[in-house]
Amino acid sequence: MPGRPHLSVRSTPSRRPGARWARGVRAPALGPGLTAVAAVAAAVVLGACSGPPEITSTDLDAAGRAACEAFTADLPDTLADQERVEVEPADALGAAYGDPPITVTCGVPLPEGFDQTSRCDEVDGVGWYVPDGSDADPTTDLRLAAPGYRPVVELRVPADYRPQDQNIGDDVTAGALGQLSGLVEEHLTLEQRCEG
Repeated sequence: MPGRPHLSVRSTPSRRPGARWARGVRAPALGPGLTAVAAVAAAVVLGACSGPPEITSTDLDAAGRAACEAFTADLPDTLADQERVEVEPADALGAAYGDPPITVTCGVPLPEGFDQTSRCDEVDGVGWYVPDGSDADPTTDLRLAAPGYRPVVELRVPADYRPQDQNIGDDVTAGALGQLSGLVEEHLTLEQRCEG
């Protein structure tokens, strides 16, 4: 699509998100006792700040909830080469993958800014809406939704997974959309096709 980086699936060497920040950084010498104390303190602080990602859906009628439950039950163990992780609540209508988590949520409201004239990028027959301009800044998290289907599904890809070079295809997002599109078609109801 003109003005948007393309989503393509290419075989590229894997990279660990955030790994570039650790290169060349040396910790100050603290001595054995202080090093152990610092390590425990860091673990406590990091443990207090982290926890399972929260997945929040809107209130759904019985049919919508059943569709989202079936969709969620069929979500894969890995998405875009990231392992599935625990979420809160345990019966959430969605899943999370990797750290930071890529999240998939079923039963979200229509995306802000979406209307009948909005354009979508089609992946395997499913139209995915990307709010205008949100995919242009690789330092922001990317939110995509399949607004033509009910209930609506949302995919969030943290900036850590997005290529910093706009000339490189976003393999993580493309891979995730490729994996999710068939499940959207299988479990959710097409109300209106969202096309480019």
